[in-house]
Amino acid sequence: MPFDNLQHKPDVDFLTGKHNPYLDDSGIIHKLAYRSFIKMRESALNDGINIQIVSGFRSFDRQLQIWNSKYRTYRSQGLSDDLIIKKITTYSTIPGTSRHHWGTDIDIIDQNVNVPENNLLAEANYHGNGVFCQLNEWMQNYAQDFGFHLVYTDNYHRTGFNYEPWHYSYLPLSKTYLHHYQKIDLKDIFIDIEIEGKMFLDQNCLKSYFETHLLGINPALLI
Repeated sequence: MPFDNLQHKPDVDFLTGKHNPYLDDSGIIHKLAYRSFIKMRESALNDGINIQIVSGFRSFDRQLQIWNSKYRTYRSQGLSDDLIIKKITTYSTIPGTSRHHWGTDIDIIDQNVNVPENNLLAEANYHGNGVFCQLNEWMQNYAQDFGFHLVYTDNYHRTGFNYEPWHYSYLPLSKTYLHHYQKIDLKDIFIDIEIEGKMFLDQNCLKSYFETHLLGINPALLI
């Protein structure tokens, strides 16, 4: 889908998760991505794999709750603000910067296996003898046929967030949204927002974060 062929022009509030009118009835995934997801899920079912979304759309407010909770926990442990931000952004995004805001990104499991009660989204579950290893193999082979691509690949040279074998993005939309997102001044996102560590999220921090984390993704998803 070319950059000028969207049915809507994504505004800043949409791109930063403050509103998303394009979700399916479940409120989990973008309507256009949902169509392809259903086709992919039906194909996987034929191979005995039951793809289930355990995390899809995530609002700005929800991401803010996650961020502030983790920040306060680490601060209670006596960590410095710089180290707190570094630890949180191992897996979690700064509010307003999550790809989950767009409704294009999903975290998935296989519902046909004995699903672990704890540590559901753990790397070990997707490799070796892990319960989701067949799901992982199937997605590597076929997900791209339906427009879904792994976001945070297992590439030693990739920067930013840790490897996430469960996190896939619907490229025909997310690549377009990233194109528009790059025009945003991240500092403007936090005006009048009560976010922990706000004074440390300065221009230099956000510039580095954008380059290492937001662009530290599967090259197929980059502009």
